[in-house]
Amino acid sequence: MEWTTACPDWADRLKAGQSIIPAPIFPVQGEYALGIFKQLRVVDLPGKPTFGECCDEWVFDFVKAIFGAYDADTGNQLIREFFLLISKKNTKSTIAAGIMVTALIICWREEEEHLILAPTKEVADNSFKPAAGMIRADDELSDMFHIQDYTRTITHRVTRASLKVVAADTDTVSGKKSGRILVDELWVFGKKANAAAMFLEATGGQISRNEGWVIYLSTQSDEPPAGVFKEKLDYYRDVRDGNIHDPRSLPVLYEFPEDMVKSKAYMEPVNFHITNPNMGRSVSSEWLEDQLRKHRAKTDGSFQQFLAKHLNIEIGMNLRSDRWAGADHWEPQGQRGLTLEELLDRSEVVTAGVDGGGLDDLLGAGVIGREKDTGNWLHWGRAWAHPSVLERRKETAPRLLDFSNDGDLVMVERIGDDVRELASILKQIYDRGLFPEKNAIGLDQIGISFEEAFADAEIPDELLVGISQGYKLGGTIKTVERKMAEGTFIHCAQPLMAWCVGNARIEQRANSILITKQASGTAKIDPVMAMLDASQLMALNPEASGHSVYETRGIRFI
Repeated sequence: MEWTTACPDWADRLKAGQSIIPAPIFPVQGEYALGIFKQLRVVDLPGKPTFGECCDEWVFDFVKAIFGAYDADTGNQLIREFFLLISKKNTKSTIAAGIMVTALIICWREEEEHLILAPTKEVADNSFKPAAGMIRADDELSDMFHIQDYTRTITHRVTRASLKVVAADTDTVSGKKSGRILVDELWVFGKKANAAAMFLEATGGQISRNEGWVIYLSTQSDEPPAGVFKEKLDYYRDVRDGNIHDPRSLPVLYEFPEDMVKSKAYMEPVNFHITNPNMGRSVSSEWLEDQLRKHRAKTDGSFQQFLAKHLNIEIGMNLRSDRWAGADHWEPQGQRGLTLEELLDRSEVVTAGVDGGGLDDLLGAGVIGREKDTGNWLHWGRAWAHPSVLERRKETAPRLLDFSNDGDLVMVERIGDDVRELASILKQIYDRGLFPEKNAIGLDQIGISFEEAFADAEIPDELLVGISQGYKLGGTIKTVERKMAEGTFIHCAQPLMAWCVGNARIEQRANSILITKQASGTAKIDPVMAMLDASQLMALNPEASGHSVYETRGIRFI
């Protein structure tokens, strides 16, 4: 049997208000389960209406797609994973409860466990309470099932099949053998360092349950996506777009197309429906419009969080009220695909900066090249870390692992490998004759020592210069932000740098401004400080030394 879960025309469908959910593979199975789902009552709505009375058609399409992927003749579930990304207040958790109660009702396997995995106790209650309410609101279901509120468990009195709601922050998923699993608020799991291992443990029982499936539900994250959420989001976007062929995974993503994000069409009330398919039912367009008006002038980051939660606009950077002004211009100045090698090819002179390097810190490096002909500044960054930073800074561990997967952050097993790798990169630039004769590599004056590694790499001492930190960097900070605003500072669009720039906090000190690690707290800014060190040297308008080892090796770069 051939089927596809890709939806390459999803953007046109969402704009036109059409469904992005495919028809069920087995319509009879889908309709059977939908008939049960429609009879369940939503107890927190006036009059306790059934799902059939209060839901929009997209909900029914989703339910049919899930249960309609089951082949009753073979006992195999043909689509094993589902991902629903939808804006807040579209009854996501209530629908999740209804789907899992439906699965429990039609379950044929005795002693089977169904699992709702929530990141916190509060989110767990948001799913369990509606599920328990559906049972209590129906006399037949009340006779069929036993509810244990204190363990958040619903058990079939005859087959002993159960539905258990587990909070990841208080309960354990070890030893679970669940056939059907629903993961609620995946974006929160993206902030947990152990989320991947937790999912592996929770889904392990499906190896012997061919009828099993996993449903991931989420709104957008209130911070730039990270960890398992970013991983799943990127993967399911590729499946939806047809870049990855995976007919056993079904993505249902209510998000704005890229052209509407760039034009900020999401600000128009007429387009609110794109990420709010429950518009007119559980979501009010007038309320969204009012809240948008109230939040748009705020500068503490709450406006971006409102857009993320209610319109599914992905947050690219943390833009708080004390942010560096350059952060407002960072993303537009990114040039995807720009590599260090290309930067060097396009540059007439290059400076570098180095910062950090403690065991619970990042070693950051920044390279600034002045482009031939245009005079634009081109930037490339990299960072190194020892794995101990993942233990010392667990709150940032998922994000650091993402940067490691991107290649912008290098995890080194041995202390010293980071400095040696850095020295090797700087030596390549030196060998090409792009560094000035002196004052080419700026170092934090109170940072770790690099002399031995640089000497081993045959990097001349006269290239190294200490850069005063604190208020003395104020002029450089303003120079870089002005160059970004006027479009003459271009960077490699690296997620690592976007995160670090978003972490940078400004302090006003007398007539100057400072970006300090103390103000940024545990959030990392070392690559930003390295970028500023390199920028301070480039602001001196240096000329390349012209020294190139390649001149004596038969290769000349011009």
